[in-house]
Amino acid sequence: MDARSLALVRADFRGVSETPGGAERLISAFYGHLFAQDPRLRELFPPAMDMQAKRITTAVQFVLDHLEDFERAQRFLEQLARDHRKYGVEADHYDMAGRALLAALRTFHGNRWTRELDDGWRDITLLISASMAIGANEDTSQPYWDATVVGHRRVLDDLAIVRLQADGPIPFKAGQYVPVAVPQRPNMWRYFSPAIPANPYGEIEFHVRRISGGWVSPAIVNDTKVGDRWKIAGPLGGLHVDRESGRDVLMIGSGTGIAPLRAQLIEMSQRGINPRVHFFIGGRYPGDLYDVDNMWQLSQSNPWLTVVPVCEEHTNPWWYPQDSGQTPMGMPRRLVGNLGAVVTSFGAWSDRQIQIAGSPSMIANTRYALQRAGTPSEIIAADPV
Repeated sequence: MDARSLALVRADFRGVSETPGGAERLISAFYGHLFAQDPRLRELFPPAMDMQAKRITTAVQFVLDHLEDFERAQRFLEQLARDHRKYGVEADHYDMAGRALLAALRTFHGNRWTRELDDGWRDITLLISASMAIGANEDTSQPYWDATVVGHRRVLDDLAIVRLQADGPIPFKAGQYVPVAVPQRPNMWRYFSPAIPANPYGEIEFHVRRISGGWVSPAIVNDTKVGDRWKIAGPLGGLHVDRESGRDVLMIGSGTGIAPLRAQLIEMSQRGINPRVHFFIGGRYPGDLYDVDNMWQLSQSNPWLTVVPVCEEHTNPWWYPQDSGQTPMGMPRRLVGNLGAVVTSFGAWSDRQIQIAGSPSMIANTRYALQRAGTPSEIIAADPV
């Protein structure tokens, strides 16, 4: 694809995304064309598909943004295809998906569709479908593992810690995230980061906060029972500590976003030598620091780890247990303020490996605070979960 054609396609997709309801109309047309080719494909998807428009348009935008770095775009698409194996999607389905996306774009544009757009988008849809077919064909591992809930502890009214025993070891690395499906919401996969490292016994732990209006997290927090059978699919993401770099580490986590950082720290504690780590563990209220005692205990036996608790508010609201989030004996007092502002009050941390984990808004705000303080963007790592 030449530069002019690529620029045309990028501008066109930007127009689709910026049109009110444009993404939803495009993806609705996509699924209409896809299921018309093979109605049986509808069975592979959850009943509620309200999140699909954002997911697909985000994926297409990523590919368009990184076509000059084709290997990165291809790796992304291959990983996406491996992730889709949990739905039962097979390699030959991607040819149909490519045709459906091109047909949906024609439907969306109507009489504004041109020969130049057709040529450009045909190249893009072929690239996407071919790369995803390669990814699906090359992965021979099982698409998901079954696991049994062996523990469900309500830490706060809206936060639960769930322990599971998988039928076999799940090959994730500390810092990654995995797709999860629960029996209360069949086929509605959501992404969670394991809060402990992998082990040969298949034990895994998730920290889940209820999202108001969500489909899956309320079922996990409110309705999960010991004995429930979950599905856990192959790992994604790449948060990790580069032990060969010689650089110390800054970790910044908020709420249940601490899970991938926590898993890495527990794994590091099993080694003899580690880089120095400063871990800023944050939340809005003291009760949101629900795991601070465990992290403090971990730091007491691992002198390379420094844990710094941060809250936006001095006290818990009335609906929190008033003793939740208490600072452990001997631990420095909590710092109060915005997490990004508190972290950057100590400097730019430009000599560190930096990981941020939390909500999308927390990650964006903290990243901005670091960059404004002079932190190079290339040393800041974050996953979307």
